[in-house]
Amino acid sequence: MQYSSLSIEALIDEFAKLPGVGRKTAQRLTMHILHEPREEAVKLAEALLEVKDKVIRCSICQNVTDRDTDPCIVCTSKARDRSVICVVESPVDMLAFEKTGFYKGLYHVLHGVISPLDGIGPNDIKVRELLDRISIEEPATIKEVVLALNPTVEGETTALYLSKLLKPLGIFVSKIARGIPVGAELEFIDEATLSRAMEGRSAV
Repeated sequence: MQYSSLSIEALIDEFAKLPGVGRKTAQRLTMHILHEPREEAVKLAEALLEVKDKVIRCSICQNVTDRDTDPCIVCTSKARDRSVICVVESPVDMLAFEKTGFYKGLYHVLHGVISPLDGIGPNDIKVRELLDRISIEEPATIKEVVLALNPTVEGETTALYLSKLLKPLGIFVSKIARGIPVGAELEFIDEATLSRAMEGRSAV
């Protein structure tokens, strides 16, 4: 079914492009926006534009941060254990570990994993930035790198690749324990399971 309003159809089409949003959900979101006061729609539009205009990747860990907060608050925190870097695939995975309250070290966000079938190689994710960070910026500080990647074929491939690069640098490389189902995504794992996975990490 199509609405007689081209504006409504255009907004439904845009919502439907979002991950996990089907056509019916897009229609509900559109109807919600339509019935909200104009000020609320303006707030939403401004928030969308601010994300595009003000959010960048941290110059150290590659996590998302505001343009005027670079390096990010995690990288500059004096309360963090600076001898450990936890490598994750995406900012939502980092957030998942932060919610556990267990891990107190630093992070590095790859923004993807190696996936030859999708044409994604090591140069397409933030591997070089990790190596530069360890070799140049903090060569004497980093003692351990924890590979906390999703337990998928691509995640395991990336973990193996990183371990081969990091071990010659004298870094102890570990990966989180496998209390996490194979094929699962870390952002959907509960905090207790993630905490146990981090606590039970093993050498690679």
